[in-house]
Amino acid sequence: MLVEPSHPGNVGAAARALKTMGFSRLVVVAPKIAFVTREPEAIAMASGADDVLAAAQVVETLADALTGVHWSIALTARSREYGPPQMAPRAAAEKACEFADQGQGGNSGVIALVFGNERVGLSNADVERCSALAHIPANPAYSSLNLAQAVQVLAYELRLALLSRAEASPAIAAESPTTVAPSASSDEIEGMYAHLEEALVTLDFLDPANPKKLMSRLRRLFSRSGLEHEEVNILRGIAKHILLKIKQ
Repeated sequence: MLVEPSHPGNVGAAARALKTMGFSRLVVVAPKIAFVTREPEAIAMASGADDVLAAAQVVETLADALTGVHWSIALTARSREYGPPQMAPRAAAEKACEFADQGQGGNSGVIALVFGNERVGLSNADVERCSALAHIPANPAYSSLNLAQAVQVLAYELRLALLSRAEASPAIAAESPTTVAPSASSDEIEGMYAHLEEALVTLDFLDPANPKKLMSRLRRLFSRSGLEHEEVNILRGIAKHILLKIKQ
């Protein structure tokens, strides 16, 4: 997922990077140039990945892009005071594969790689929507990677993790429990946060005029646990009953 990309060439090059690693789904969030996937520069830089570029989905917000996603990795070039746990790209890719194996109804769980704008990266709000942070340990004296290069690195790590998991699949199946609790999707978790925030405001525990990063801290707390679908329902049930009690 490319959030607010500025340059058509980077969008095309990102499509090429994905296809070389065996991936075909590209989502573009609020691009600076409308119809960016049709720009001549994007098509030229795709260089054989025209099918991935042409099939790219364009959405207005990251929330829309993450609908139905069970685990997402946000690439960031700087540390954040709040946000999900930070992991090395390889560890994040391996963790993503675990969630891919936990799909419901025989389908794979949906995972996503999230990249920010070329100049400013991802906003704190976008980072907090993701499951984990990844930072490419580049040369500290010159750590600037082109957007498409960053996509290539993360896509490569994810491909390695998937290939390794495929080779070890009989052993993994033997060690795994027969039933795995389904993980909550991004939109389910965001709905829970909104519900919980409403309950905390109604309780006067959270002051909207002076929130003091309370919701950011709660997001960090829950992101470490890897929420399951049923756990989200429990937390929403608690929030619902708090609101009902106070109204009574």
